[in-house]
Amino acid sequence: MGETASEPILQVRNLKVEFPGRRGVVTALSDVALDIRPGEILGVVGESGAGKSMTGLAIQGLLEYPGRIAEGEIRLGGRRIDNLDDRALEKIRGREIGAIFQDPLTSLNPLFTVGAQLEETIRQHLGLGKAEARERAVALLQDVGIPSPRERVDQYPHQFSGGMRQRVVIALALAASPKLIIADEPTTALDVSIQAQIISLLRKLCKEKQTAVMLVTHDMGVIAEAADRVAVMYAGRLIEIGPVEQVLRAPAHPYTRGLMASIPTLGARVERLNQIDGSMPRLDAIPPGCAFNPRCTSAGPRCTRERPELAPVGHGMSACWLNAGGIA
Repeated sequence: MGETASEPILQVRNLKVEFPGRRGVVTALSDVALDIRPGEILGVVGESGAGKSMTGLAIQGLLEYPGRIAEGEIRLGGRRIDNLDDRALEKIRGREIGAIFQDPLTSLNPLFTVGAQLEETIRQHLGLGKAEARERAVALLQDVGIPSPRERVDQYPHQFSGGMRQRVVIALALAASPKLIIADEPTTALDVSIQAQIISLLRKLCKEKQTAVMLVTHDMGVIAEAADRVAVMYAGRLIEIGPVEQVLRAPAHPYTRGLMASIPTLGARVERLNQIDGSMPRLDAIPPGCAFNPRCTSAGPRCTRERPELAPVGHGMSACWLNAGGIA
C-alpha cells in the first residue's frame, strides 16, 4: 500500500469553510490540506461532526447556503475548481468527480431502470449515442459484479438487494471515468459480509482504472481494509495523516490512539471497552489551544494555550505538542 510517485489528482490547500449566522461566523473547517494520487484511496476518519463529509461537499462544490469557502484552494488534475461558478461545477460533477453515498436508495430513482439511469449519465457526460451508452451500461454492471448484466440492466432498483444496489451506485460513479471518487460512508448500510465485498470491489476498480478515491468513514476497520493512507479529523481540522499501517499500528495523536483503543480485539475478554471521555465540541464553542485538550489524558498547559500545527512524525504528520516540543 505504498504511495505512488505520480502527481496528485486532488490537491486541497489550507481549506477553510465558514457558515455566517445571526450570532456570528461559525468555522466548520480550518486549514485542511491533503493530496490524493491516481490509484490511491485516502481514508478520512473521525467522529460525527469532525468535518469528514463537509470536506467532501466542499470539494464537490455542494456546500449548503450560507456555507462558503473562505480561504484556501482546491485543485483537480492541476486545475483550480473552488472558484468556479455553479454551471462549471455541474460539468465537473459526474464527469470528473464521481460520488458514492451511504444509502444507495437515495442515489437511485425508483421510477427508472438502472440501465436508464446509467445511460443518461453516460450520454450526458460522454456524448455517446443510445446504443453505445447501453453497451457501456451493461459493461459497467459487469465490472462491478452484477450477474447477468444484460438482463438486469432493464430492472428497477427495488429488484436489487442492498449490496447489489450499492454496486449499481459504484457503476454510476464510474460511468464517465472520473479522475476522483468521493465515497461517503459507502458501506455503513450494508451487513458485514457484503461490506467486505464492496470494499474489495472499490479497491480493485480504483487500482485498475487509476482513480483517486476519498473514502469518508467512521469505521477504522474499513480504513484498515480499504485505504492506502488515512487522515484523522477532529473539530474541523486534520490532526493526523499518514500511511495506514503506521497510523493504525503506532498512532501519534492521543485522539487517534483513543479511536484505536476503543476497537474490541478478537479473542480478548475484557470487562469494559476503552472509550474517549466527553464529546466533540460544538463548532461555535471550540476551546482555545488544541481542540482535543478537554478530552485528552495527556494534555498539559501548552495544550490549552497554543494550537499545534501538523508536524512530521515518521512517514506521516501529527498535530500534537507531544510530538513537537512538549506540553509544558
